[in-house]
Amino acid sequence: MVSHMLPVFGRLAAAVCLAATLATTAFAQSEPREVVVATRVLPPLVVDQKGALSGFSIELWNAIAERLKLKTSYQPAPDVRALLEEVRSEKVEIGVAAISITSAREVEFEFSQPILNAGLQIMIRGSGRDTDANPLTDLLGLLFSKTSLVWLGIALLLILIPAHIVWFLERRHNSGIIPTDKYIPGIFYAMYWSAATLATQAENQPRQWFARVVALFWMFTGIVFVALYTAQLTATLTVQQIQGGISGPDDLAGRKVATTRGSTAANVLRDLRAQVTEVARIDEAYEALQDRDVDAVVFDSPVLLYFAANEGKGRVHLVGVPFRKEDYGIIFRPNNPLRRQVNATLLQLREDGTYQQIYDKWFTSR
Repeated sequence: MVSHMLPVFGRLAAAVCLAATLATTAFAQSEPREVVVATRVLPPLVVDQKGALSGFSIELWNAIAERLKLKTSYQPAPDVRALLEEVRSEKVEIGVAAISITSAREVEFEFSQPILNAGLQIMIRGSGRDTDANPLTDLLGLLFSKTSLVWLGIALLLILIPAHIVWFLERRHNSGIIPTDKYIPGIFYAMYWSAATLATQAENQPRQWFARVVALFWMFTGIVFVALYTAQLTATLTVQQIQGGISGPDDLAGRKVATTRGSTAANVLRDLRAQVTEVARIDEAYEALQDRDVDAVVFDSPVLLYFAANEGKGRVHLVGVPFRKEDYGIIFRPNNPLRRQVNATLLQLREDGTYQQIYDKWFTSR
């Protein structure tokens, strides 16, 4: 009888093991693994839409994560250096944004297959419709540039300070340059005299002896100020005339060019002997270009194309073709087993057309 019951117990044990296996599998499927991903906002690769992230890189990773049953938690970083440091320090497993695959980075990180083929490109001011320089436009742009506004602020200080001193000293002398002891309109008389003295064109002089000392000092100050401003204006116009336009990377030598700190573009620009202005965010480079603080911006081609076609439309344009080909990839800590699964899924997305749909959404149709 015992021998007859052994097969029954064996079947029951097998059934219990099978049920436990199925329950474990069901639980694993219902609880996807969570992955912390470092990223940084860089339209159109990563776009921040009121706290919700989208963009080409984000949508591509979401498609990968969906097929691998991964739950993603994004951790934004301010720049590429901070993003790499988060992966290096093992705060996150993966980095997804616009991360160039370079030999230096390959030494300490691992990359997926390329997710996007790109390159560096040059962006300059103007719509790009008229290649002929307009001297009047250049002059007006220079006069209203940030540098000229600083000079204007200095001039206002050089007018207001002595104006108040002279008004205070001359307000009692009705026959002097200030015909009234009231602040208004007396201060306006003083400001007119101060501006004329700064330009060395004042006809009348103060009566009070200390006010005359101030007037004499301000005449010399005016001569120096006008000479310095004239020299700066002449030098800037001369440099613009000599340098001409920018049409390619060979024209960047000696030019002020903005890019982001720690990017591959910064190293390339140094090799080209450009005067590199490194900023924390690419938005700051756009502002510097439009404020005429720099002559050009060099950065990843897809990013510049997106800005020139949207926020910068009619104000900036790209010149030449991408001159430093580079690929973007998803970055991993070394020996991360997830890398092989991601690569396999990337191939599937390319084969079934999902990759092309995401690409067309963010590049072709915009």
